[in-house]
Amino acid sequence: MTEDSLVAALRAIVEAPAAGSGMPKRIVLGIGDDAAVWQPSRSHLSVVSTDALVDGVHFLATMDPRAVGHRAMAANLSDIAAMGATPVLATVALGVAPGTSEDWILECYRGLAGLAAEFEAYVVGGDIVRTPAITLAITVVGEVSRTRLKRRDGGRAGDVLAVTGALGASRAGLELALGRASADGELAAAARAAFATPRPRVREGRYLAASAHVHAMMDSSDGLSTDVGRLARASGCGAALAFVPIHPAALAVAPSAGDDPRAYALDGGEDFELFVAVSARGFTHLAARFEAHFGKPLIPIGHLEERPGLRLTDQAEPGGRELIPAGWDHLRT
Repeated sequence: MTEDSLVAALRAIVEAPAAGSGMPKRIVLGIGDDAAVWQPSRSHLSVVSTDALVDGVHFLATMDPRAVGHRAMAANLSDIAAMGATPVLATVALGVAPGTSEDWILECYRGLAGLAAEFEAYVVGGDIVRTPAITLAITVVGEVSRTRLKRRDGGRAGDVLAVTGALGASRAGLELALGRASADGELAAAARAAFATPRPRVREGRYLAASAHVHAMMDSSDGLSTDVGRLARASGCGAALAFVPIHPAALAVAPSAGDDPRAYALDGGEDFELFVAVSARGFTHLAARFEAHFGKPLIPIGHLEERPGLRLTDQAEPGGRELIPAGWDHLRT
């Protein structure tokens, strides 16, 4: 394959979802020139997020390539969701390792472009380089109105901490993929899907961002013990966790690896659920509306407090204890 032939094939893939209705008018120029061009909304803020994924660190080249692309795009869309924004466009810098086939690359792009199109976002450009290992560096641009932008530093002491779903399924799926755990049935399938093809909570993020009772929001990319601590510190608070919501897939898979499923939920990461800090006064009403709208609960897990630090006070720790962040850290060896 040549770079020009590959770009032409990739262009056909990323423009396919827009074939019926065409690219949105705000995207003036997509793939095919030195740079893409888009017209931002005059009434909204632009939100930009970049994530790089490397074979052997964030995914396995032996995985289904479409799942690799899906997973890479999901990580970026989740960051956009955490700001309460709507994704608009994306660029992809692809590092091609020796021996990488054109079929693998095209399938990978089908995965990432397909997921972006589900949320009416489109891949409009990027770069192709030769690298020692397959890499995907994706930048996503989104938009959000000034009044609905949610940051991680807006929480207040007394706010209820909640999450949009149970945690630990992605870590369970990773253990299955690595052959360190074994399980069958629907829960094992759910674990594998949570790891390979996670669902970014874009719609949930936009819904929660519309509420003035939501003071802060971020996604659960690095694990509950790490990410809630980050939200609390950014907000100038501490946090007490009274409940750890463990996904049934983690409960089913972890014992086969000799692991504690609670640790999967606390430290596993990459579940891409959203954490929110909600005013205590407004939480009950918001949670009821959220469940009616999405058919699933907004799960309360604790509260922010003036006392600094992160404490675990759930039934498994009746006396409470300090919770040391043990989630994903890119620089930890």
